[in-house]
Amino acid sequence: MDPTVSQTIPEVIRTVPLQYYVFFASALFAIGVTGVLVRRNAIIIFMCVELMLNAVNILLTAFSAYRSDPHGQIFVFFIMAVAAAEVSVGLGIIVMIYRNFQTTDVNLLSRLKW
Repeated sequence: MDPTVSQTIPEVIRTVPLQYYVFFASALFAIGVTGVLVRRNAIIIFMCVELMLNAVNILLTAFSAYRSDPHGQIFVFFIMAVAAAEVSVGLGIIVMIYRNFQTTDVNLLSRLKW
């Protein structure tokens, strides 16, 4: 690493290597993908999608901090705003599905085709 770059990285960030952030975010993303593919409950699937978004946010923040570039952290705020809008719309849809079918099982949603 360039010595001038390492001097601009705060000491708090330098205590944890970048690889740890990558491994942690990869594990979170893998857990989220597994949850989306395996689970049938719509709320659990919804939470796993949010977990995947948070894994991406961790990576963006870590890379931004290590490069001393605020663009990644600014992009995280836009992702959080989109995630907040997704939560409001997604939970509204899940509540309406529960009112109509009395379940949140996504396998029963094939009735929505007709």
